[in-house]
Amino acid sequence: MKKIITVISFVFALHTILAQDTTHISLEKLLQQVETNYPSIIQYQYNIQSIQAKADGAKSWMPPTFSTGIMQFPYNFSMLKEKNNPMNQAGIAFSLEQMIPNTSKLNAKKSYLSSLTEIEKSKSEWTKNELRREAKILYYNRFVTEKKQLILKESEEILQLLIATSEEKFSNNQSQLQTIYKAKARLAELKNMLLMLNGFIAESNIGLNILMVRDVNTAFQIDTLVVPKNYSINLTDTSSVSNRSDITALNKYIQSMKLEQRVMKIGVRPDFGIRADHFQMFGMPNQWSVMGMMTIPIAPWSSKMYRSEIKSIGFQIQSMEQEKQTMELMAKRMSSEKLAMLSYENAQYQSYTKNIIPAYENNLQANILAYKQNTGDFFVLLDAWEMLLMKKLEAYDKLFNILKLEAEYEYEKEIK
Repeated sequence: MKKIITVISFVFALHTILAQDTTHISLEKLLQQVETNYPSIIQYQYNIQSIQAKADGAKSWMPPTFSTGIMQFPYNFSMLKEKNNPMNQAGIAFSLEQMIPNTSKLNAKKSYLSSLTEIEKSKSEWTKNELRREAKILYYNRFVTEKKQLILKESEEILQLLIATSEEKFSNNQSQLQTIYKAKARLAELKNMLLMLNGFIAESNIGLNILMVRDVNTAFQIDTLVVPKNYSINLTDTSSVSNRSDITALNKYIQSMKLEQRVMKIGVRPDFGIRADHFQMFGMPNQWSVMGMMTIPIAPWSSKMYRSEIKSIGFQIQSMEQEKQTMELMAKRMSSEKLAMLSYENAQYQSYTKNIIPAYENNLQANILAYKQNTGDFFVLLDAWEMLLMKKLEAYDKLFNILKLEAEYEYEKEIK
């Protein structure tokens, strides 16, 4: 029995340190890889480059138009030989035309296209925020599961020693056979729980490797110490969430719509052009002409289109303003709810670590001493061992809830 007490005391005081190797990945390094390698982030980069390329050409002119053809040819081709015949007006026409767009229209179009890149940048940042939340939860899940594995392995060692001692006592008629069988059943259940935890770790590894765009079977180690950030101490935090990337993207989209509306307003301004013609005549002197052109978008049949588009965009802007307010309200609600839940989860976790688990440890120690002195029952001792294990696992469940809530709070507030 002295050996059992010594081993159990050592297990309770032991802080296991996992070996580190070249495959170790910290949470910060993992998040960096996710934000760099994930395809949807790269997709946004290409979208931004595409829009920027289009904006760079927004102030380009339309190419000039060249045309040529015969004009006023008679059906009687013999007239072409009559140089002094006033009816011989046949010739070949050459024409060059260039439209000169309104500079204010080009500037407005370029500003509108450039604004679209800012929307894509904000959307990219929000996608990174979503990926960070997913990666953190998977990382925390593996961390807590590995801690549970250590607890189960420590409890397994204790239970094996208790079973060996009970079997020794049974040979001396100091123990009951049914309690030994029950203990062995608990040992088998313990091994089954370890297998289940291995499955949880494998699931987390697959998810993390996918987020890092690596082979799903790539093995790696994680941090052995993850400490809650205690956001619950800031329960009264109601700071603005208007700088969140998804809300910023919507706000930039509103600004872009205003720029598009300006494009439509400037669309009523005229465009200009110039046309030069040369006529190579057969029966009379060569001729030429130069003409200026101007569009008239203020005509009733064309201006109505501009007015309706401007009005439609105005209503869309008002709609998006309301959507932005709704998003801000929902973000404030969710972040406040996460803080409130964190406060209660932290209180429960502290109760487990400071009160509940130490009490069950003392209970197990007392039962071991009683069993050593032949005044205790192995069934009661087994129950004490089982209750302590259960409470330790429950404490780690609470720790995971805290870490998960913190990840969700950081998601709502977009804390990097």
